[in-house]
Amino acid sequence: MELLLRGGILHDPLAGWSGPAEILIRGRRIEAISRSIGNVDVPALDLDGKIILPGLIDMHVHLREPGGESQETIASGCAAAVAGGFTSLACMPNTLPPADNKTVISYIKERARRADLARVYPIGTISQGSRGEELANMWELAEEGARGFSDDGWPVMDGGLMRGAMQVAMSLGLPIISHCEDLTIADQGVVHAGPVGYRLGLPVIRPAAEAAMVARDLLLQEEVGGKLHLAHISSRKSVALLKWAAERGIMFTAEVTPHHLFLTEEAVEGFSTDAKMNPPLRGAADRTALQQALSDGLIGVVATDHAPHRQLDKEKDFLGAPFGVVGLETALPLILSQLLSKGRISWEQLVGFLSIAPSRILNIPGGTLVPGAEADLVVIDLQQERRVERNDFYSQGKNTPFQGWTLKGYPVLTMVSGDIKMLAGKVKGFSRDFKETVDAATHRESI
Repeated sequence: MELLLRGGILHDPLAGWSGPAEILIRGRRIEAISRSIGNVDVPALDLDGKIILPGLIDMHVHLREPGGESQETIASGCAAAVAGGFTSLACMPNTLPPADNKTVISYIKERARRADLARVYPIGTISQGSRGEELANMWELAEEGARGFSDDGWPVMDGGLMRGAMQVAMSLGLPIISHCEDLTIADQGVVHAGPVGYRLGLPVIRPAAEAAMVARDLLLQEEVGGKLHLAHISSRKSVALLKWAAERGIMFTAEVTPHHLFLTEEAVEGFSTDAKMNPPLRGAADRTALQQALSDGLIGVVATDHAPHRQLDKEKDFLGAPFGVVGLETALPLILSQLLSKGRISWEQLVGFLSIAPSRILNIPGGTLVPGAEADLVVIDLQQERRVERNDFYSQGKNTPFQGWTLKGYPVLTMVSGDIKMLAGKVKGFSRDFKETVDAATHRESI
């Protein structure tokens, strides 16, 4: 595609750009960025003061395919991604069968290619079958295209096995993504060990279940080295350990989810299974600690842990319902509404934790729109205000704890490799009038 984006405001820290910009796109790449490109014989799109960012990268999603197509497919997950401004995804390996062999990795890549929406980077398992008993063939997985390793959904309880995995991953230059949970402490709990959980009479998960494993993996990281990434940090105990490790010079990265940033255990009142996730929603002090850690850069990534489930399953009683919430279509407006608009973070920080850091950790394209870079970008309308309606999601999963929230600031255009994948809420291959919407927008030169 050839296209000139004009009238927008670009925030690209790696390019050293924060202000009005015109962006010329030819083919798959950015050809030029300037305050005024001048006359070029290509279609133009007037952005009318909207915000342009490098494409967002979610390094922790569950696309369910293969084996869980009743919950999500790679195509529907990618549609949700581009609707939410995400151009790249790293998908967790707890599929059926799990991504512990090159056949499953190859299958995921092919299904993503056919979907032709967001980039999809498979994560391979740490252990065979994610059983935590023997290491998977990590070399083979990396050769086939795995961009990291995790048994997400289950912790690696065997410290010796984890140490071995970290050594192999280091030799491959790929990250270990750790699901930090000591199952002997979690003890089949389902909610935070706080006033709400105790009042509801539900089995609880103490923050120590997470913190104990965070501590173990940080100590292993200090000994082994390599790239350790700690998934879905949820408690102030864990934040304190991250601070300790940073002060010791231990190299690590960590992520937090939007639901842990903006909700507390009170969301499970009334036995709401849409607020049931692992790790669980915790107390207000934990939420504050997570927001501060993100603002300070101690936690460097926001990832959704997008976990779609069938409504039938989420409608079970609280003990029987599965853990997990969807997040691809609400993450950006939540962050814009709850953090950026209130001055708690800057545009530079937002691009950092939603694009630059994930691209560096996974060693994938993204994070900037400098000339020559792949034309992966998102355009945001800060004035667009909408009520979260689960039935409007492109994701097959409707299990959101943010149903009914009114948020301001939504993506209106998502482009991957110079190809428009979402425009004005219409997604390529999913919206019948998508082509007409694109043609009309580029013809009248505004959105």
